[in-house]
Amino acid sequence: MTRTVHVLSLGGTIAMTTRADGRGVEPALDAAALVAGVPELAEVATIDAEEFRRLPGAQLRLTDLIALAGRVRELVAAGGDGVVVTQGTDTIEETAFALDLLSDTDRPVVVTGALRGPGQPGADGPANLLAAVRVAAGDEARGLGVVVAMNDEIHAARFVRKLHTSRPSAFASPSAGPLGWLAEDRVRIPLRPAARVVIGAPLGTQPPPVALVTIALGDDGRVLRELADLGFGGVVLAGFGAGHVPGQLVEDVTRLARRIPVVLASRCGAGEGFRATYGFPGSERDLLSRGLLTAGALDPFKARILLSLALGAGWRTQRIAVAFDQIA
Repeated sequence: MTRTVHVLSLGGTIAMTTRADGRGVEPALDAAALVAGVPELAEVATIDAEEFRRLPGAQLRLTDLIALAGRVRELVAAGGDGVVVTQGTDTIEETAFALDLLSDTDRPVVVTGALRGPGQPGADGPANLLAAVRVAAGDEARGLGVVVAMNDEIHAARFVRKLHTSRPSAFASPSAGPLGWLAEDRVRIPLRPAARVVIGAPLGTQPPPVALVTIALGDDGRVLRELADLGFGGVVLAGFGAGHVPGQLVEDVTRLARRIPVVLASRCGAGEGFRATYGFPGSERDLLSRGLLTAGALDPFKARILLSLALGAGWRTQRIAVAFDQIA
């Protein structure tokens, strides 16, 4: 039986061509043009192509992703077998995780893009799109949640990160490794992640802004002291190592956590935040005892997405803490 896969394009390098004035590249190809450029797709599935946005990945907003999740739900409800989202690689890791939180379908939802545009030698967009459609059209990825297919690897949305600015191998999952890979026309998924967290925020919700503050050597805390009065609904702190900040910031962080939720993540980008190992002022044990929440295994960018969407859905602090604890 022929499967139907919906391809939703958002723009990005995979859809970019040279500007008319010759000054760089910009998104120009819609979903139909992307699909037309890979005739092998017709051998895999019946493709329905739709342009959802035409923006560089850096210009996407959470409201765009909430609307995108709503469209994915509509397509799946109408009988689609799988969905592929193409977009700029700048924010693929955040888009994929937001969709994972907002989509409760067991149908495959696959995000992909390109590091080299259609006009560059060695353009990787066609191969990535073909791989993504193979994953979306098969049964292997059902029930996995949202995944990212890049460079013939398949990554869980919660773990994938962009680790290089320009190489086709830029995407990896440093904390857990890929879930699987593609070999010839076969999809291989030997690993499956643990239980998902689904928020299911309603279409059109405007989530509250969440600040992301990366702690650096000698940080004096002046940014932290202003955040609550700037209208932020929450804060993610990207701390040192397993979740540490300088001792001089402890009181500022404590006052902030009394006013808005503060989530403690690691700026390392891989590994789980500790809870009860270190005991010095500003250590993870100290900060969590002062009301901060731990991001667990989530990196700061993913923690920000979860906190913002959860607050937008009206979740209280305890429920948010449980969600962070479940994602591993």
